Amino acid sequence: MTAHHKNLIFKGAGGRQSLLDVCYDARQQQLPVVIFCHGYKGFKDWGAWDLVAEAFSNAGFFFVKFNFSHNGGTVDEPIDFPDLEAFSENNYSKEVFDLNTILDWLVAPDNPYAPHINRDIIHLIGHSRGGGIVLLQAAEDPRVTTVVTWAGVSDYKIRFPKEDAFTKWKKENVFYSLNGRTKQQMPHAFQFYEDFMANEDRLTISKACAALKIPHLVIHGTQDEAVPNHEAESLAEWSPHSTLHWVADANHVFGAKHPWSETALPVDLTVVVDQTIAFINTAQNP
Repeated sequence: MTAHHKNLIFKGAGGRQSLLDVCYDARQQQLPVVIFCHGYKGFKDWGAWDLVAEAFSNAGFFFVKFNFSHNGGTVDEPIDFPDLEAFSENNYSKEVFDLNTILDWLVAPDNPYAPHINRDIIHLIGHSRGGGIVLLQAAEDPRVTTVVTWAGVSDYKIRFPKEDAFTKWKKENVFYSLNGRTKQQMPHAFQFYEDFMANEDRLTISKACAALKIPHLVIHGTQDEAVPNHEAESLAEWSPHSTLHWVADANHVFGAKHPWSETALPVDLTVVVDQTIAFINTAQNP
């Protein structure tokens, strides 16, 4: 019997409240954990992520997905981006903090789901920008068993504005990125860059990859329009225990979209889920 509990509240970076979901077979105990991190301009309820949660639950995992605390959503409105001020104050350090908070919550003895959780087997999955976050966490957290990146980015620094755009950002303290779906102009305060530079060593994905002591699965679509294929190749090259899997002709979101009205996963995302489950099952049961 699948239990899918949505919109549980947790306290993330800066004490800001955000939401998480859990999905698991309520008849089972001591289930290995999978934590999923969404990407840039993403959220836990985007597209087919609920169907992904059910697929992992059906495969015998305790699946957790959550909204980063400053992703632009709120406790009352977790879908899309009603709080652009919070979005503007997001940065990579806050996202790592949020993920670590979720891990702490999961392994706490007083967690209400404790009987269903195997604290010794925890897998991290990150999509796109979230792929970098799970790598940063996995590199410094011995609680993590495996790490999986779906269309993951390899470098945060290269994504900041450059030259005249950077000068304008620093002067005006904000730059905007158009959300093609919602048509919102998404603001980024200059603190985003300042925080990265202050913590560059910790937030450099190549260094995190090199420090990994656990299996790392890199999954990437050959037709990813947002993250170039060479970034997947770099992740695999840097990680000492990596496996690279290409999904032929798949795009950045593996055939999904928002909203997703179908009752089944898109074909490419099904491949991604199946490959991930096979990989982590092998890793946790060598």
